[in-house]
Amino acid sequence: MNAKSRPEDASSAPSASPASPAFRAAYAAALGLWPVAVEPVDVETEFGVTRVNACGPLGGPPLVLLSGGGTTSAVWYARVGGLARTHRVYAVDLMGGPGLSVPGGRPLRRPADLMAWLDGVLAALGVERAALLGHSYGGWIALSYAVHAPDRVARLVLLDPTQCFGGFRVSYLVRAVPLLVAPGEAAARRFLAWECRGGPGVAPEVVRLMGVGGREFRGRPVTGPRPEAGRLGAAAPPALVVPAGGSRVHDARRVAETAGRTLAGVRVVTVPGVGHHALPELRSAVLDGELAGFLAG
Repeated sequence: MNAKSRPEDASSAPSASPASPAFRAAYAAALGLWPVAVEPVDVETEFGVTRVNACGPLGGPPLVLLSGGGTTSAVWYARVGGLARTHRVYAVDLMGGPGLSVPGGRPLRRPADLMAWLDGVLAALGVERAALLGHSYGGWIALSYAVHAPDRVARLVLLDPTQCFGGFRVSYLVRAVPLLVAPGEAAARRFLAWECRGGPGVAPEVVRLMGVGGREFRGRPVTGPRPEAGRLGAAAPPALVVPAGGSRVHDARRVAETAGRTLAGVRVVTVPGVGHHALPELRSAVLDGELAGFLAG
């Protein structure tokens, strides 16, 4: 396996990492929420060094977690306990976004580059075929990859994916402007409080990490058109789409309806009363059960 493992320190980063000591401290604090032992692994691709936080049995079926834009792999603390019982979990810091991945070599500029990057990450991990679980922008990456390489995707889980089955609400984009103009913990806290509508929220450690990361990582994520999932037809991997019923990002009902029409055999389960950003962190035995049952196949 073409990977360098650093199990001794989950906050360690390659020497060329742009992350500051403050960011690495916030990152370690957020990873401290994980209920399982974390093995940090740095994998080399033509686009640089990607940080992957691994857990679960070495012989378990591989499951790759792709977080949303502006967040890191640490956001999965509420999910990994259940997922790691049966799967070898690889939570990835997206290249170019907040986290401990280090861009280098060929730059990521187009969706095709993003697909080649994920190809390289899987190859470096020695994974030929994996289940993908993505949230928000990570859901867009996961669905795009399923269209790009359906034979490499065993199962597909999309938690309130953006730009897959519905567009952004203008009100959400307007509210997100302060995160771009004056990023920081206070701006992140106000934005998340508005989006969560007083329902289940985001852990303070994750809010802090999002705030510090917003100041230090100012690059724009690589994105593109909606994935042409409809053309997969019967070749589409088994899929579970989980809209957040309280999402202010988009119309959850439209997302559910469009996903049902687009992906052959998809299962759609809407979680009521939870916002878009809080969904990965939701403490829910029902959601855990849905994920476990679907991934077990």
